[in-house]
Amino acid sequence: MKFLSRHLFIILAFALLISACKSQKNTTTGTRPSGTINSSPSSPNPGADLPVKKLPLAPVALQPLTFQMPEMPREFRGVWIATVANIDWPTSPNDSYAKQKQDFINLLDYYKNLNFNAVIVQIRTAGDAFYPSNLAPWSKYLTGKQGKAPSTTENPLTWMINESHARGLEFHAWLNPYRATMNLNTSDLSPEHDYNLHRDWMLKYDTKYYYNPGLPEVKAHLLAVIKEIVDNYDIDAIHFDDYFYPYKVAKLDFPDKTTYNKYKKPGQSQDDWRRDNVNQLILALNQTIKQSKPWVQFGISPFGVWRNQSMDPTGSPTRAGQTNYDDLYADVLLWMKNDWVDYMLPQLYWSMDHKLASHRILNDWWAKNHYNTNVYIGNGPYKIREDSDDAWDDPREINKQISYTRTLPTIQGNAFFSAKSMKLKNQDVAQLLKTELYNEPTLPPAFQPKSPSIIDTPVVFSVEANSELTSIRMANPLDPAIRYALIQGANELDQLADSEIHPVWVGGLRARTLEVKSLNTEFLAIRWIDHYGRIVQTQVYQIP
Repeated sequence: MKFLSRHLFIILAFALLISACKSQKNTTTGTRPSGTINSSPSSPNPGADLPVKKLPLAPVALQPLTFQMPEMPREFRGVWIATVANIDWPTSPNDSYAKQKQDFINLLDYYKNLNFNAVIVQIRTAGDAFYPSNLAPWSKYLTGKQGKAPSTTENPLTWMINESHARGLEFHAWLNPYRATMNLNTSDLSPEHDYNLHRDWMLKYDTKYYYNPGLPEVKAHLLAVIKEIVDNYDIDAIHFDDYFYPYKVAKLDFPDKTTYNKYKKPGQSQDDWRRDNVNQLILALNQTIKQSKPWVQFGISPFGVWRNQSMDPTGSPTRAGQTNYDDLYADVLLWMKNDWVDYMLPQLYWSMDHKLASHRILNDWWAKNHYNTNVYIGNGPYKIREDSDDAWDDPREINKQISYTRTLPTIQGNAFFSAKSMKLKNQDVAQLLKTELYNEPTLPPAFQPKSPSIIDTPVVFSVEANSELTSIRMANPLDPAIRYALIQGANELDQLADSEIHPVWVGGLRARTLEVKSLNTEFLAIRWIDHYGRIVQTQVYQIP
């Protein structure tokens, strides 16, 4: 019997090898040596208690099945981790690097436990950096003094990305493009800050300095900042928030008239010229990102109101005091129409039926005006029990909002500002969210490549397991475009698709063998995810 089973397994494995197909996808450049990936039993997301079919100490070969797994559900579940002014992390710039790391891990584990699948981490706050850069000094929010490096030989950004990926969390690198300082006290700025290197790029407005968006040199510099990050880090997305031209201050004009007079086109109004400056930056950023790594997403999280209907019949029936188009000079609809962004994440930080800007009405508006761009909704749990709007006294306000968003098929998820708002306080809100709406894990939305490309579909040669470890051997080294192996186990086939997901990060490693903690279940599924988030291959196995 063993002899027959072994030959049956070899025949099936060989059939899988022969039938390996090519899937449209882009591969990374440069590879690491092929080898073994070991997923330690102490790695995050150890999993719930599963019914155990105890395997022997000696490895046994698992038998491949032809069972078809259904497509996994998709929903973006993100959280902003704000570093400016130490809002979320680090808790203090004076903490030791070891404590800062532990605090970051605690944030990741907390939101992973809530079944989130993405973190949006602020890595540039105001002309600074949370990573070693040739274009910006170290952030004072990381080390206490701008330009001072952290007390480690480790790259903090590489470490944060790796820890996020190890938990199956997408890492969206969040930057503020035009904000240069947080106040007018320039004596604390590093000699390497752009204020000191390029004073002619700076404009003072109210209580801050800003990069002048109308200068070609500023645009070129910002493109270089983004390219440095995309080229050197395994991020999933570049993310901008709502700070383009600054929010207007009463009776105070943004001082860019000289630049406008120099660079305006014939007959071009100052407002249109400002919008064109931002439009050209967004277009160039999209091109820069996609030329380097086509799978890296470009997402924008704008202010929640594009235009009021009183100004434009296409606008929303709202009465916002400022809007993207008219005050921040951000024509977000144009960016979606032209396919310059991969997702839009409007900040709808109002209650469901707010009189001036209803969360419900704005959900409807964005659901209608998506132009085939992925749209997620930004929610504001920071307002719970902290706002003059009585609606926020209800801890169920967030659940009401998510439930409504889910009724709109053109909106694919949510993100929450900010991390501490449901961790340091309002944990009851977080538990309501998990219990009622985020009770099961899910994958974030996938993206399709914009140009043809090839990826080698993973082919499993054999799977062997004992009571401790499961070894997955590949017929060929994994294509570097494969990001994850998602492992699931169950004792019934019809329960396999809904069982807990154990992500194993394999991105770019060219591994031929994976060793993962044995789940000791009757059935095992392996789903391979590429760097666009697509499932490119699924295999199901049974313990003999």
